[in-house]
Order: sequence, then C-alpha cells, then structure tokens
Amino acid sequence: MRIGILTESNHLPAWSYKMLEHLLSFDCAEIVLNIKKKSTSTPKRSFFSKLISEPQHALFFLYKKYDERRNSPKPSAFTLRPLESLIQCETLEVVPKSTKFSDRFSQEDLDIIKTYEIDILVRLGFNILRGDILKVARYGVWSYHHGDNHLNRGGPAGTWEVLNHWPETGALLQILTEDLDGGIQLDTCSIQTQKKSLIKNRNMLYWKSCGMLPLKVKELYDLGEESFFQKIDKLNSGISLYDAPLYKMPKNRDMFSPLWTKLMLRLGRRFYKMFYFDQWILLFEWNTNNKLASSFFRFKRILPPKDRIWADPFLIERNGKHYVFLEELILGKRKKAHISVMELDKKGNYTTPIKVIEEDWHLSYPFVFLHNDRLYLIPESNENNTVDLYVSRQFPFQWERNKTLLSNIKASDTTLFYHNSLFWMFTAVAPIPGTSTLDELYLYYSDDIESENWKPHPKNPIVKHARFARPAGSIFEYNGKLIRPSQNNAGHYGAGINFQEILILNENEYLEQNMESVSPNWDKDLISAHTFNRLGGLTIIDALIKRRK
Repeated sequence: MRIGILTESNHLPAWSYKMLEHLLSFDCAEIVLNIKKKSTSTPKRSFFSKLISEPQHALFFLYKKYDERRNSPKPSAFTLRPLESLIQCETLEVVPKSTKFSDRFSQEDLDIIKTYEIDILVRLGFNILRGDILKVARYGVWSYHHGDNHLNRGGPAGTWEVLNHWPETGALLQILTEDLDGGIQLDTCSIQTQKKSLIKNRNMLYWKSCGMLPLKVKELYDLGEESFFQKIDKLNSGISLYDAPLYKMPKNRDMFSPLWTKLMLRLGRRFYKMFYFDQWILLFEWNTNNKLASSFFRFKRILPPKDRIWADPFLIERNGKHYVFLEELILGKRKKAHISVMELDKKGNYTTPIKVIEEDWHLSYPFVFLHNDRLYLIPESNENNTVDLYVSRQFPFQWERNKTLLSNIKASDTTLFYHNSLFWMFTAVAPIPGTSTLDELYLYYSDDIESENWKPHPKNPIVKHARFARPAGSIFEYNGKLIRPSQNNAGHYGAGINFQEILILNENEYLEQNMESVSPNWDKDLISAHTFNRLGGLTIIDALIKRRK
C-alpha cells in the first residue's frame, strides 16, 4: 500500500508518530510522499496574550492551565518527535488556497501528487480539505475525528465529555468527503471519560485511537478492495442523525455550570469520606431449576469485615462442595491483593476465606477451571506484566505457578474458554503506554493449555469500547447461546455487567452482540458491579457498596 501523509511541520505529536510506526511495522505499507503545508506560522502566543485577545474564553484557558499544572500524564501523546527519524521519503511543499477553516489544493499540486499513485492519504495536518484532494488517492483521505460523531461534532477534542461528565469519550476514523459531517466511517473506539482531568482524558483518547488506522490499512491489504469495502458499506448502511449542537471552544458562560458541579462533587466526596467508605462485597443466589438468575434484588449478601474487600468471585465444585475463589485485599495496607478461597453451601453458610496464592504483585480475578481432571487457575497479574497459569497441587489450598502464558503484556481479567478443540484466551490489554485495560479486548488461541506460544487473533483488538470490552466472568452456554459476561466501564469502573452473545469464534473471525445489560440499581447503597459467574444452580456476583465507617 502506497501511503501519503499530510503534515504541517517536520515534527509530529507522539501519538501520530506511534501510529505511523505501527503502520510501517506491518510490511504491507510504505510512505512514499509527505505533503507538507508551507509554514506561515506566527509567533506562539503566551498564556496572558491569549487571555487578553480572547477574553470570552478566559475561564476555559484558566481551567486548562490549572489542570495542566496538577496533571502531567506520561507518556504524553503530544510530545513532538522528528518525522525524519521515522521515515525518509520525498516531501512536496504546498501552499493551498485557504479560508478560515478550509484548504483547497491547486491543480498543479494535484497533478504532481497523482504521479505518486498513492493508495491512501493520511491527514495529520491542514484545515478542512475541499476539492479534488479528496479523490487524488485511490482509497481517499483517511482522517481521525477525536469525538463520538453521534454525540459530539466540533471540538475541542476530549473536552466537552469532561465538562459535561459524559461516561465515554469516543474517536472515529473516516474517509473524508465533501460533506463535512458525512465521512465514510471506517472504525470507532471509546475510553472511559477521565472526568477529573481534561489533559488526562485527551492524552488517553489520542493514545487509544492511534492503533485504528494501521489495523484498517492492514485489513484492506489482507481482504482486498472488494471484500473490505463491502464490510465498510454495511457499516455505513444505517441511518445516522445528529441532534446535538456543533460544539466549539467553551465560552465563559459555558464554564460556570461545569466548574460549579466539579466543586460540589469534590466537596461532597470529602464529606462522604468522613462518614462512609466503599467496600466490595459478594452476593449470591441458589436456583434449584438451574435457570439463570433474573432478579438481583433477591441475592443474599456476603459481607466482609470492615478492614477488607472481597471481589471477583469464581466458582468450582469438588466432591459435592462449592468453592468460591476471590480477590481479598486488606484495606489500609499496601495495595496488593491476594487470592483466597471459601466454601459456600445451599443454606448460605460460608467459611472464612483462606489465603491460597500470594505474590510480590497485586493479584485479582482468580479464573479457576477444570480440564482433563486437572484444576487450573489464572489470576490477573497485570503489575507483573504477565499472564500466569497455576495448577492445583492439593485442592483447594495449595497452588503452584506452572507456566507464563504471555509475557511483557499489560493484561487484565484473563478468561479461557475451550471451544472446537482450541483454548481461547480473552484478556483486556493496554497495548501501549498511556492506554488502559478498561477498553480493549484481545483474543489469543492455542491447542495446548500450557503452551507458551499463544497465537494472537488477526482481528485484535476484537472489542474497542469501554462499555463492552473487559471480561466480567466465565463464558457459559445458555439456551444454545454462548454468553460472554463483560464489564461496562463507561462512566466509572464497574458501572454494570453486560451479557454478550458470541456469534462467530474461529481463527479468522470474531463477532459478538449485546444481549442484555444490568446496572447496580436494585439497592440504594450500591455503586458498582463487575463480575458474574454461575455454576449449576448457584450464581454469584460482586458489588461495591457504600458502608458506614
């Protein structure tokens, strides 16, 4: 694939530099031309000159400055990096006919660009593009919009989501058309809005989005033009209506309500902490007919002592007894949880949890399962940058770390599923520094559970949205359907649990759809819920509650 880039400088922000680096790593693309807008730059204005020249935005400028001083996310997506250290290609310097918001290329420049026979132009600069520049590349101009086009058109990117406390912040990759808001959608992604910090929200959004374009270029190369654009046409076949305003830089009047809300929330949180604390607990229900529990308000609670939390419950049955493996964290100590186990009977009686696995790093999400009469357990070991497999030496208390299945990876809540003679590993991954494990789901497979060479699925990441990505428990079959519980992390961690039906699962394709979603609304003291497991007639979940000190 012959790629051209549209830039305005000899330097690129780190996120777009990483994006091009990722693209070039596939060996299916080469950058053959850098179309650089001739610099007509004016001296950079100081903070105070901006306040004086644009007093209508003064509150927004002051808020940004305050946020930047309090928060400096690392690595920064906006650190400038020299383009020449990444690519060596010809540069065409152009002077487009510009208005306040748009750029139009001369016929002479267009004729030169055509000689390079470019497949895709990637927009990394310039204003809104108009005219034949949109058609000069075989597959058009590909461009990012850092916002959810269904909710937020305009800008600044990643800003109104924080000011308005929206649960998610989205990004869109599209092929540009003359219709400013009607580009051809190629892909979307979303993150959990970082409501406390504008700069953190923007930083995470730009890092998260940088993988979309390289993966789509590779998909086009692998599938071929006809099959690729059949999928894109289907993606864009629905009705897309937008009923919100065109968002612009916030004026002073736009800032009063968000700033007041943030102040009240901060004061309210301090008051809250004087009398209450948040605690993860377990809830369960026994159902004699083995049907899926449908009313969470009927669940009975397992309340930990006030000095600890119990979360991420997983079930296993041995010799007629039901065991619950869980994350146990002692509050007030170094934030390093261990894995414990308790027994739970049909009368609701449970034993005091006993510690069974402890490491020098935080452990959680004890995915426990039986295969060929051997018991295995995979706890989350994100802090150790590994996915580790443990085997039972003397059930339920003695476990031994047996294999490292994946290394050098930030992975959370790993969940295995055996299907069609293969083991499928679902895990939430932060693919690059600056991203989170809340919003991207990766899939690996192997024919050997103890393999150290798990193959990545070609569609990775198979889910790219904070609302559905991260696993929430064991995959199970119900009424002939394969169900993958997932976390809803839009708005806050553990905003709810989804039940995703797996429609296609093989070495080449993956497809799922949402069947049902539940939120922790059945009791007034509930805040979050993020794990769901069932075994026979027993269903168990966890929940974060508000509890008096």
